[in-house]
Amino acid sequence: MERIERTDYLKWLIKWKDKQIIKVVTGVRRCGKSTLFEIFQDYLLQNGVDKSQITAINFEDLEFEDLLDYRALYQYVKERLLPDRKNYLFFDEIQHVKDFEKAIDSLFLRDNCDVYITGSNAWLMSGELATLLTGRYVELAMMPLSFKEFCKGLTKENSNISPEEKMRLYMETGSFPYVLKYGYGEREAKEYMEGIYHTILLNDVVKRLRIADVNILEAVTKFMMHNIGNRTSPATMANTMVSNGKRIDQKTVDRYIRGLTDSLLFYEARRYNIKGKQFLTTMNKYYVCDIAMRNMLVRGGDADTGHVLENLVYLELKRRYREVYVGQVGSNGEVDFVAIECGNPIYFQVAQTTLDEEVLMRELAPLRQINDNYPKYLLTLDRIFDDINYEGIKKKNVLRWMLEDVPEA
Repeated sequence: MERIERTDYLKWLIKWKDKQIIKVVTGVRRCGKSTLFEIFQDYLLQNGVDKSQITAINFEDLEFEDLLDYRALYQYVKERLLPDRKNYLFFDEIQHVKDFEKAIDSLFLRDNCDVYITGSNAWLMSGELATLLTGRYVELAMMPLSFKEFCKGLTKENSNISPEEKMRLYMETGSFPYVLKYGYGEREAKEYMEGIYHTILLNDVVKRLRIADVNILEAVTKFMMHNIGNRTSPATMANTMVSNGKRIDQKTVDRYIRGLTDSLLFYEARRYNIKGKQFLTTMNKYYVCDIAMRNMLVRGGDADTGHVLENLVYLELKRRYREVYVGQVGSNGEVDFVAIECGNPIYFQVAQTTLDEEVLMRELAPLRQINDNYPKYLLTLDRIFDDINYEGIKKKNVLRWMLEDVPEA
C-alpha cells in the first residue's frame, strides 16, 4: 500500500535539513508523524545519505523499551554515531522517555548530529524541553489530512466524484491518514476513530492530569464537541453543566480544557480586537481536530452545518498560517477569522450560502467595518455567484479554496 505523501510537511523538513537546530514535529495521535519521518528518511537515502547515517527510534515500539531511560538512550545513540559523517537522528514519540531533554540536548551539542523528534502533545514544547532549548529548535505543528491531501489519496473509484461528494466522504470517514490508506468505509472508520479518541482521553489527558472521574471529562469533551464555533468560557461551561445535573466547578473545567487542547484534540481560537490590535481574554472559541470524530460523538441537524463548515475552514487556516484568531469588530461585530501572515492580517467570513440578499448583507457587514486594505474573503458553499468581488471583498467557493495550493511556511 502506497503512503500518502505530505508534500508541504516534507518541504519543511527539507528546508531545515542540516541546519544546527532541533526539528520538533508535534501533532495529535495518528496524524501521520511517523510516516512523515519515513518519507523524509527515504528522501535522505535518495539524496546521498547512507543508511548507516540514520538512527531512527519509535518509543511506542517494544523493541526500544530499554531506551526509555535518557542515559540508556544517549549511550545507545552515541555508540552508533559515525565520527566523520553527518548523523541523522529520529526520535518518534519522545515524550515516553523520562527527562528525554537531557539526552536530546547532549546529542544536539555535537556538530555532526541533525536531530528530529516527534510528540503527540502540545505540552511537549511547553515544559523542560522548551525551557532548555530556547532559540535552538523549530516546531512543525502537524495536522491530519487536509481536504486537498484527502482528495489526492482517494482511490480511482472515488477520484472522479464531485467536490461535494468528496467532502461528504471527508466528513464521514475522517482526516486520519490510516483510514484513507486502507480505504475504510464509514463503519470501520468509526471504530478506528473510537480507538484514537479513547487513547487520547486516557493516555494524553487522564494519565497526565491524574483525573479520577473520567465520566466528567467525557461530559466536558462532548459539551465542547456540541459547541464548536460558539463563544464560551470555563465559567459558562461549568454553569451550563451544573444546571444539567453535573457536579463540576469552573477551575476543573478550565483544567480539563487545557488537557484537551494540549492533547490537540481541540484547538482554542482566541479573540482579537481588530481596531485596537489587541487580544481579548474571555469568551474564546474551540474547534475539534477532526469533524468525523465529532460526528461520531455528536449528531447535529441542518442548523449545525454552519458551525461544521466554520470548523473545517479554521483547520485549513491553521495549516496555512501560524496565527489564526476570531476577529472582534466594534462592540458586537465579529469576523469569523483573522489570519496573520508576516505581521499582516487576512480576513475570512464563512457562511453556508449567501444567495439570499439579506444574508449576504449580514455576512459582508463586519468585513465592511474594517478600514484597511488587507485581503478580505467571503467563503461559502455556493456554486453560482461564487467568484464575485464586493468592493474589495472576494467571494469564493470554500471547496475550491480548500483545494488551492497552500502557501509555503
